[in-house]
Amino acid sequence: MTSAKSVTRSAPSTVQAIAIVSSLLTVQTSGRGFTDFTSEVAKFINEARAAEGALTLFIRHTSASLTIQENADPSVLVDLTTALSRLAPENVPWTHDTEGPDDMPAHVKTMLTQTSLHVPVLGGRLALGTWQGIYLVEHRARPHRREIVLQFIGSNK
Repeated sequence: MTSAKSVTRSAPSTVQAIAIVSSLLTVQTSGRGFTDFTSEVAKFINEARAAEGALTLFIRHTSASLTIQENADPSVLVDLTTALSRLAPENVPWTHDTEGPDDMPAHVKTMLTQTSLHVPVLGGRLALGTWQGIYLVEHRARPHRREIVLQFIGSNK
């Protein structure tokens, strides 16, 4: 059991949500792997003049996904790619293989990860942790053009 002395919380703050700002972000991937697009999301938050609220990100695909992951040590992303490949390998007899041997494993990997993210915005900035970045995870072997819907709901500066 955690003692009350080891838990702290800031005072609640309230804002009236008066803005809904949306944008469509297009990301060209180079094939299987992680693409960090945190800086583009931060630009959107700045252009939206966001103060306090919530950002939703939604990828419009079934063979790519979104994640928040460590952005300091690239070996984390290598190990995550390896883990996903072990969970949904290409060398098994999948029934759905319309677009090649990486097609069905890509759908499984998307199901195991996320198609949308929610990030709080506090004081006009993404409330990410020190070592967190926002990534598009491409699950297909060849390059793709992916679309991500960004939507901020909250108050403006």
